Parts: sequence; structure tokens; C-alpha cells
Amino acid sequence: MAQAAARSESFGGMESFAALLEETLGTSDSLEGTVVKGRVISIENDNVLIDVGLKSEGRVALKEFGGPGGNVELKPGDTVEVYLERMEDKNGEAVLSREKAKREEAWTLLEKSFNDQSRVTGVIFGRVKGGFTVDLSGAVAFLPGSQVDIRPVRDISPLLGTPQPFQILKMDRSRGNIVVSRRAVLEESRAEARSELVANLKEGQVLQGVVKNITDYGAFVDLGGVDGLLHVTDIAWRRINHPSEALQIGQTVTVQVIRFNPETQRISLGMKQLEADPWEGVEAKYPVGAKFKGRVTNITDYGAFVELEPGIEGLVHVSEMSWTKKNVHPGKIVSTSQEVEVMVLDVDPQKRRISLGLKQCLDNPWESFVDKFPGGTELEGEVKNITEFGLFVGLPGDIDGMVHMSDIDWNKSGEEAIAEFKKGDQVKVKVLDVDVEKERISLGIKQLSSDPFESAAAGMKKGDVVTTTVTAITDGGIEVAVADGFSGFIRKSDLSRERSEQRPDRFAVGEKVDAKVTQVDRGGRRISLSIKAKEVEEEKQAMQEFGSSDSGASLGDILGAALRRAQSKEQSED
Repeated sequence: MAQAAARSESFGGMESFAALLEETLGTSDSLEGTVVKGRVISIENDNVLIDVGLKSEGRVALKEFGGPGGNVELKPGDTVEVYLERMEDKNGEAVLSREKAKREEAWTLLEKSFNDQSRVTGVIFGRVKGGFTVDLSGAVAFLPGSQVDIRPVRDISPLLGTPQPFQILKMDRSRGNIVVSRRAVLEESRAEARSELVANLKEGQVLQGVVKNITDYGAFVDLGGVDGLLHVTDIAWRRINHPSEALQIGQTVTVQVIRFNPETQRISLGMKQLEADPWEGVEAKYPVGAKFKGRVTNITDYGAFVELEPGIEGLVHVSEMSWTKKNVHPGKIVSTSQEVEVMVLDVDPQKRRISLGLKQCLDNPWESFVDKFPGGTELEGEVKNITEFGLFVGLPGDIDGMVHMSDIDWNKSGEEAIAEFKKGDQVKVKVLDVDVEKERISLGIKQLSSDPFESAAAGMKKGDVVTTTVTAITDGGIEVAVADGFSGFIRKSDLSRERSEQRPDRFAVGEKVDAKVTQVDRGGRRISLSIKAKEVEEEKQAMQEFGSSDSGASLGDILGAALRRAQSKEQSED
């Protein structure tokens, strides 16, 4: 009986213990999947032993207690909150997680911020496909690449590990998905700053900004919520071909508001306006006729720009680059960055233009030529070019002179004379005239010998009777050859006293004809003759010698007597 009673007491005690155990386990089972408080018992290697009030302690990896920077500040006795996953594992220890505890805490706060549409603070700590990962106080969110900044960011390194505000775009707690945006925060802040900045903006205001983007025509500068355009021509007084020569993205610059349109909110900025204008007093610094050294900054089809000092450039027109090289591209005369000596030709401060000359700093080859080879000098040169009006001959000093077609041959026509030459021929010429201002040199070939016409005409004067040879017959008269082969012409009306005899066809080529010289045209190199004038002159002489028709003698008697006398004279001479 005693044993039964003892057994019964024992069973009663076991039932009571079982009830207590069931009560404890039931309570503990309800704790699984929740955040509980625990006390740090010890830190062993990389694990933290934590007592959460259960029959066994749990271990949590030390790294789970690290902050965004990875630093861990924990010691025995500290109270921490952990997530109870299971009462015990196969080793009999509670399964705890600090990360899940932080995540649960964070999710609760994030849901409230999402519903309130308020900003949250997070740290970008990693890169994933399509964007980045952000730590939101324990909860991991996804930051799409398009939501990092207002403009594409080439280098995100400066943003990593730095706490920043974000806006939650989407949340799904069941899937554990959070999508955030940094761009939304920046746009909101930008809009606020823009409104404030635009309200106080005025032309002439000096501001500081950051270069956000660079294009071929200028740079966009962020003034703190609003962008302004800094045109390439307003960066510096000196020539800048591309903004990247003077600026780089991310650079802080001081700018002045040049123009502001409140309606379109377009802002034009300038940097050079904050510096002294180098064009002030430019006429005194660069007087006309003075020579300076400069650097070639740009070459165009019409000339080259030369920098005299930073911000002061002048143009050397292609016509002022070389004395001798005509119709040549400026790039074949000078090169970019070359240092050259130039002369100031003109200064226009209003238009901010300076005209420069390159050739004026070199000897004028035409002046040098006329000093060395005055008019009358004989030279030899190569035929460089042949045109319809003459020959161009190369001369000392890398210049050309021209032999006009009328100065090639005394007797031949210009076309005939030109046809006898070809490019590359060496010819002797005589300097006829040098026009330094017009850069022209007149040459002659026929002037190397005396004019045969002058020699022939020297012994011939108006009124002389000469014997000619008929060379051609025309409707208007006959052409004849005079002494030394020079041509003369007898007009139809001068072929005879008698009108009936004034017929060119009664003459034959090669026939000898006596005629009287009526005109010596040295300019046209031609002699005019008249048979009629010769006959009239002979008639006058006969009338004077043998009487007149008024004395009773007939004209036939007088001319007959004159003729007989002439025949008698010829016979006596024979």
C-alpha cells in the first residue's frame, strides 16, 4: 500500500511537472518568430552567447551586430534584441538572429515612413544587376540605377558608405522587397532650392556652382537646385575650342549671371566677365604699324588667328600672309601653335577686331627686285605659265613677271608669237616696268633688239615716192610690201586719179608699184601710200614746167611733152 501510495504520489508529481512543462513550452512556442530581449553572456571568437530566458542559450554571429561601417561595439552584460527562430536546434541551443531582429524593427519603422511618405536614411553598400543595395537600418532595399541621381552618375564611389536620405517607392513585406529612390529626394530638394534661388536671381549676380555636364558648345553649371549655361565663348577671354580645355565635371566655379529669363527660367552664365577685359586700351597697346610676336591658335580657309596675349587675337587674312604665295590655303604657310611675327594693320575696339599682316614683317620681293633690277635690265627666266594674253616668266625672289603678247615679237602677231613658246622654256627678257604697289613686273622679249620698223621709217617721210611690191588684193585696196618687208596699204580711192582705174583687180600680186607716202603710223607700225597722190604730184610738176592749159596748150600736149622729156632723160642716162 505504501508503495502504491508512493507510486501514486510520484505519478501526481510527474503530472504536475508535465503540466508545468507544457505550460512553459506552450508559452515558449508562442515566442518563436518574434523579437525577444536577451543578455550577452560572453563573446567567444566570432560568436555572441545570449541568454533569452529559455532553458538554453543561443549563439549569434558577431558580424550581425556590426553597423553600416562594420564596427561592433558589444560587451558582456549588454541587453540586445534578437529574433527567436526556434526553441532549440540539434545541439539543444536556441536559434537566434540579430539581423532578422533588426529587419523586423526596420520594417515596422519603414512601413510607417512609407505610409507617411516621409524620407528614410540609408547607406548604399553594394552593387547588383540594374542598381545598388541600400541598408535601411537593417532592412535591405533595392536602389535602381535610374534613381541614383537626377543625371546619370559615372562614378558612384563617393556615395558608398555614406548615410543619405531616400524615398520609399514600393514595399512588399511578405516578399521582403523594398524599392527606394535617391533621385526623388534630390528632385524635391532641387525644386525647393530652385524656387528660392529663382526668386532672388538677378543679372550681374555672382554665384558659385558645380560643373554638371560639358557639351561642345558650353557647360551646364548647377547653382544649387537650378542649372545655368556657361557658353564656351564666356568661359575665358582667350580662345577656347572646347569647354573641356578649361573645365571638368565636378569642378566648383565662380560665375556671373549674364542673362536671366524669368518666363523660361533660362540662365546664361559667364566666367570671363569676372576678369578684366583685355580689350580695354587695346589701341594704345597695339598701335598700327607695330610688330609683335604671337601664337597661331586657329587656321581657317580665309586666314589664321594669332593670339597676341590671353584674350587678344588678331586675324591674318590669307592675302596678308605671303608676298608670293597666292591662292594657297593658310595651313600650308603656318601651323597651329606656331610662333610668328606679325604687324598690326588695323584695330577696331568696338568690333573687337585686329587685322594683322605676316608678309609685312618680311622683305617685299618687288621692292627688292626693283632695287636690284631696275628698268632696262636683261634677265633670263623660265616660262611658268602661258595665257591668251602673254607669258609669265619666273624671276629672282620667287616672283613672276609678264611678257605681254605685244612685247614678244616686232613683226609677228601676238597669237603667232605666243604659239612659239611652251612651259619650261628658258627665255631672255628685258625689264620694262615694275609696279611695286600692284605687284606687277612688265617684261619684254622684242625689246632685246632694236625695232626694225623704226630703222626703216627713219629714212622715210611723208611725201616720199617709194617702190613697193603688191602682196595682197582686197576689196578695199591693195596691200604692199615696202622696204625691209614692212607692209603698207593703198586704199581703193588712192589707186588712180581716174575713177575708172580705181580697181584693185587691175593689179597682180608681185607687181611693182610706185606710190607716194601719205602717212607713217609708228604706233600701228604701218605706212599709208597713194598712187593717186603720186600722179597728182607729177601732173603739177608737168604743168609748172611745160605751161598751163590756160595759155592755150591742152593737157594732153603738156603731159605728152613731159612724157617725151622723161623718156629722153632715161635714154640719155642709158
